[in-house]
Amino acid sequence: MYKLLSAAFVLGVACTAAQAETIGSVDTVFKLIGPDHKIVVEAYDDPRVAGVSCYLSRAKTGGIKGAVGLAEDKADAAVACRQVGPLQFKGKLPRQEEVFTERASIFFKHVRVVRMVDSKRNALVYLVYSDRLIEGSPKNSVTAVAVPGDQPIPVR
Repeated sequence: MYKLLSAAFVLGVACTAAQAETIGSVDTVFKLIGPDHKIVVEAYDDPRVAGVSCYLSRAKTGGIKGAVGLAEDKADAAVACRQVGPLQFKGKLPRQEEVFTERASIFFKHVRVVRMVDSKRNALVYLVYSDRLIEGSPKNSVTAVAVPGDQPIPVR
């Protein structure tokens, strides 16, 4: 059982580390033993839309459980996506697609970012929320990136 838990933890860390770039963090609660509770800001580049980056802020639980990867992070998260370069679409986009996932506990809980295409307004809408196997959270945040009117969004 211990080997399975260790493998799941290492795999989860390896999968999320390749996707996110940590921009910075602030401590929110001092912990005498282990790392402090904090809010972390990470950047994700949209894998199918070059020129769009999303900045995700979320709570990270500290203490002993946080240090060893057993803590369950709170469901609070915010997202802000911006055009950071020329927009280039890598093929046709589905109307709705999960673009980022980050583990928020060793089992069953994830923070997810979904991209939605708003063709009427020629915009990309990004939603962040947290889910669990049994019960998710209604807490969410939304942002949008306007696409220039002369550049239609290719939709499947």
